[in-house]
Amino acid sequence: MADLPSIEQPDGRLRGRRRPKPSLWVSPVPYGLGETKPNHYFEILRTAWENKRHPLYAWRILSKGVCDGCALGVAGFSDWTISGVHLCTTRLNLLKVNTMGALDPRVLADVAPLRKVSGAELRDLGRLPYPMVRRAGDEGFHRVLWSEALDVIAGRIRASKAANGGSADRVGFYLTSRGITNEVYYVAQKAARFIGTNNVDNAARICHAPSTGALRKQLGIAATTVSYRDAIESDLVILWGADVANAQPVFMKYLYLGRKQGLKVAVVNPYREPGLDRYWVPSNVESAIFGTKMTDEFFAVHTGGDVAFINGVLKCLIDSGSADQSFIRDHTEGWGELRAMLERQSFDDLERWSGATRADMERLARMYAEARSVVIVWSMGMTQHVCGTENVQSIINLALARGNVGRPGAGLMPIRGHSGVQGGAEMGAYATALPGGIPITPEAASDLAARYGFEISGERGLSAAEMVEAAGRGEMDVLYSSGGNFLDTLPDPDAVATALRRVPLRVHADIVVSSQMLLDPPPDEGAVVLLPAMTRYEQPGGGTETTTERRIVFSPEIPGPRIGEARPEWEIYRDLAARVDPERAPLVDFASTQQIREEIAATIPNYEGIQRLVRTGDQVQWGGERLCDGWTFPTPDGRAHFVPVAPRELDLPPGRFLLATRRGKQFNTMVWKRRDPLTGAERDALFMSAGDAAKLGLDDGAAVTVRSEVGSVDAQIKVSPIRDGNVQMFFPEANALVRGGRRDQASLVPDYNAVVEVVSRPVDLGAWIEPEPFRGS
Repeated sequence: MADLPSIEQPDGRLRGRRRPKPSLWVSPVPYGLGETKPNHYFEILRTAWENKRHPLYAWRILSKGVCDGCALGVAGFSDWTISGVHLCTTRLNLLKVNTMGALDPRVLADVAPLRKVSGAELRDLGRLPYPMVRRAGDEGFHRVLWSEALDVIAGRIRASKAANGGSADRVGFYLTSRGITNEVYYVAQKAARFIGTNNVDNAARICHAPSTGALRKQLGIAATTVSYRDAIESDLVILWGADVANAQPVFMKYLYLGRKQGLKVAVVNPYREPGLDRYWVPSNVESAIFGTKMTDEFFAVHTGGDVAFINGVLKCLIDSGSADQSFIRDHTEGWGELRAMLERQSFDDLERWSGATRADMERLARMYAEARSVVIVWSMGMTQHVCGTENVQSIINLALARGNVGRPGAGLMPIRGHSGVQGGAEMGAYATALPGGIPITPEAASDLAARYGFEISGERGLSAAEMVEAAGRGEMDVLYSSGGNFLDTLPDPDAVATALRRVPLRVHADIVVSSQMLLDPPPDEGAVVLLPAMTRYEQPGGGTETTTERRIVFSPEIPGPRIGEARPEWEIYRDLAARVDPERAPLVDFASTQQIREEIAATIPNYEGIQRLVRTGDQVQWGGERLCDGWTFPTPDGRAHFVPVAPRELDLPPGRFLLATRRGKQFNTMVWKRRDPLTGAERDALFMSAGDAAKLGLDDGAAVTVRSEVGSVDAQIKVSPIRDGNVQMFFPEANALVRGGRRDQASLVPDYNAVVEVVSRPVDLGAWIEPEPFRGS
């Protein structure tokens, strides 16, 4: 593809050509002075200041540990793809959480004052040092022994089972992705199933559940098919609903290296992300000084209009004779059915539903057809919809139309934003899958039961959102959360709070305080238990994570200060299971993380080799460099499958807008700054096009109220390059506008979009004026 190929180092890593490429420069003004952009060097200085109490410990975490931010996977300061230093602001922001001292337990003696402070202020209280309990009627928490805390939880689980005929269906477990290791996920799912429930889920449910399901159905695999090197060496990378500049900043360095050797980049998104237009890679002198133009072509579509846009592109490929007919004939099924469906769809309808023009569709089709190899990268802009699975199926259709899978520089990449989600699902901490990502069926459950020595249900469990909804109906007796914060994560936070208050026993194993811990337990016998957890860097025996490119990476225990009585989370799950059923406790007993890794290797064939990882940077990539290599597909018939996907028929009433939630300077729900350095927007911003703002008579910065069928949020207009008819607001603040219970039925991922109206908010009248009722959609 490239006129200036990269140089491969003796260790297999790539090093880009050092020759400057002025055609990619953003500006001759050094370091982007005056531009809206992150100041990476200031972030480094700020991190050093925040970690001044434990500078050596912080340095050891950075230089010896595996990053607990996104799932690109950096060990120390390097990866396995390109030479040079990797250090992003996401990792720097998380460092303080790993090195801070313990909070004073007395601050939790009365939770009422804490409800008035922000999530950042709660985190800054310090690490949770001891087990604590708050019972109904108590103003706050008091310290207890570990044995007492575990006995309270085990006793409630046994009582729930006894009251429900031996069933543990009113018990649920949820694990977030805040640095949790594969070893913790594995023991957690085994403990949950030992207790008797498949109600165990993790944060992967809320992001890429549609991706794994669609990939498994169409290609026979459930992960990215390529390595990062394929993206660098491809002719074209399409970023679809993925703001990698914000969520996976190291990936921008891969794109920069690719751009230097001729890589083209296309972006499909309602909003023209500034960080994808131009970016300053801080670890490269040329890019750091002059910036880099990252995108060749941008395609603005409606929120939820991606299927219609892809179908239009497919029609253009067919009309121009650009589909790879030999690949389709020899290696796929379903092309005829897809073509027949496309023929019934008019360009007029596809334009209206997608928000794009036929010329846009033809432009991307030409770009796609001219590329000999293409990698399509997508994220939550595609998955967090009621049509999330259909969105991903359409992407796979597009890739198969030209054989862009299973060969160098070509494939599909559902890029992960959190270090634990890929491995968490593959470990089986998933309501719909067993270890290895095997879908739950009676046959699969029977096979795993034979290995484990105890019965496992062949029916799927409740997803994360379904557990909370069951709690709202009074159908959950115990809800155990390893990290996370449902109040911030799920739509309709008021309904979530009401549901959580109904759970007789809530358990929160975490490293810091979160707002959901402060919700009152139900009256009478209700209780909340806090369990102090270790970080991945404190876990004795180290631990592993699985990256976006399926690389299982070892992160060792890092010597340094330890917090109170915090324990490794796998030990907590092991000991809880043993207390629930002491007679069978040996069936879930583990003595070390090494023993856990050995069982993982024996249980999950793809993870063979995990048991031999012992040092920083030790790794094994399951499936090899790329999956489906040579167009060999592990489906029942050995062929890839097209799926006809009908577009979402958009009929937006006048005066209404399609709202999507977005991320700013944050990691999941952990907000680091009120101002997003990539967009310049404050947390209360409503991103709106200049045309839509003009129609409403609103200027940039105007105060407005955004209303949906379930709630309203005050905001300020941020005039932005976004498709007319679409608006965006930051997550989690905008969750109050999103109706709970809406989800993609195939993958169970919640929908994070809404139809809203925007009304001017008169802030200068000295009194709040009641807006008119929402008039529906």
